[in-house]
Amino acid sequence: MSSSLRVVALSVALCIVATVAVAAIVIASNRPAVLVTAATTTSSTIGAGILTSGQASVSKKPDLAMVSAGVQSQAGTAVAAQTDLAGKTNKLVTRIKSLGVPDKDLSTAGYWVGPVYAPAGETITAYRASLQLVAKWHNVDTAGKAVDAIVQEGGATNISVSFGLEDSKPAQAEARALAIADARSRAQAMASAAGVRLGQVIRVSDLVAAVQPPYRYDAGAAVAPTTQIPVGQMDVQVTVEVDFAIG
Repeated sequence: MSSSLRVVALSVALCIVATVAVAAIVIASNRPAVLVTAATTTSSTIGAGILTSGQASVSKKPDLAMVSAGVQSQAGTAVAAQTDLAGKTNKLVTRIKSLGVPDKDLSTAGYWVGPVYAPAGETITAYRASLQLVAKWHNVDTAGKAVDAIVQEGGATNISVSFGLEDSKPAQAEARALAIADARSRAQAMASAAGVRLGQVIRVSDLVAAVQPPYRYDAGAAVAPTTQIPVGQMDVQVTVEVDFAIG
């Protein structure tokens, strides 16, 4: 290509580049401005209130005794131990039912058959079988007589008695009402100290609802002819949390 042609081509190229640049500037200048803003979050407003807890306990006499009675056998073989246990179990179940305990109130808490090892822990010296029954006894004042009959005539070799309420919901409802009243009293004192008026209840939550039995009675096979098992009282405890508005 001759020198004159090169000059012409270069001049044309420069003109094209300049034209494109000018067009880009014009287009950019005609576009609308875009405003970019950062997203903002608004925090929810927490209403003023007074949060308190209340506690209450009511005492009730138990109306249910849970009598746990067990028998066990030991023999040279598992079959012999199990067979002997079956005879003892039949005797125990028959005696418990004869006291007026219906089938629905008599259940098995545990049944086990297994080896008995020597002190070294390697040699099996015998086999032991055991059964534990639980009977619901509704006449709690005669629980001692029931224990005597189960051990002395039923052949139970280990026995325990615990007391409770057949239906604890009414006692819990009574304690809960007292606990809420306790929470309101505390909240009212706080509101008065703060110089505000106590408003309506916003929220109520149960924190603790417990039944504390008086005690558990445990005995082996050697039970006195006339066993005394005082029933006593049991505590039903409820703790609540109450959120009050400020009026």
